[in-house]
Amino acid sequence: MITKAIIPVAGWGTRRLPITKVIEKSMLPVGNRPLVDYSVQELVKAGVTDIYMVISNVEPCQVKAFYQDNVALNQYLADRGKGDRLELAKTLPANVKVHYLTQDPSGKYGTAVPIAMVVEEYNINEPVLVFMGDDFIWNPNGKSSAEALLETLKSEEDSAIFGVEIPREDVEKYGVFSVKDGLLTHVVEKPKASEAPSNLINVSKYIMSPSLLREVVDYVNTHDFGPKDQEYIITDPIDNYIKKGGIMHVATTDGEYLDGGSIEGWLHANNVVCQQP
Repeated sequence: MITKAIIPVAGWGTRRLPITKVIEKSMLPVGNRPLVDYSVQELVKAGVTDIYMVISNVEPCQVKAFYQDNVALNQYLADRGKGDRLELAKTLPANVKVHYLTQDPSGKYGTAVPIAMVVEEYNINEPVLVFMGDDFIWNPNGKSSAEALLETLKSEEDSAIFGVEIPREDVEKYGVFSVKDGLLTHVVEKPKASEAPSNLINVSKYIMSPSLLREVVDYVNTHDFGPKDQEYIITDPIDNYIKKGGIMHVATTDGEYLDGGSIEGWLHANNVVCQQP
């Protein structure tokens, strides 16, 4: 059983300025919850008990505050007999622990970096779920993306990646899967629609085996990209892992991919979630 998950939430959220000057991107509200909490609750439901969040070095950290008990608020609600509200204020079950690791924004940049940081800091040598903190799959009456990933995995020596089907004419903004017999063979970054191997896109939700985690760490540690050069993108070590014989299953499920990284995506996410009965 996989009980650990990594969620990077340290980005500046520059696409959402000016609001991200004062609200962390992952804390932007979708309905009555912050964006990142949809992934957190999904992972907890799937059996995760240790969540490793990579946060920025800006204080106070809103993500950390959200997942801590607010003693004054709890006392206020208890004194006034608002038990239903008290339950809502408890953002995590007692058996779930969040570990925080700070990423320096002036250091190495890219989706591979926070994963490598967690693996090295906590000496992780077991499969982990990896979700980004600014998007989620909305499927309240069906299988979650975490459940789909776990069901797709055949062995804890293997890895898995979650994909979403979109219209082929829209694939140029994404990493697109090349798939054979249910296994990932390659991720093509931002191909032309006419050259895309499929219409199945990467939305940065994974199960990473120990061997893939080591590949991510080696990639970050052995490359020296400058601040204006290539960023450390996670699909590079994934491709290396596959070339070396690593198995990466492709998972999908029903539901809608909601992305809070853009204003249009965030507004749409709110409309979808708030229309749910």
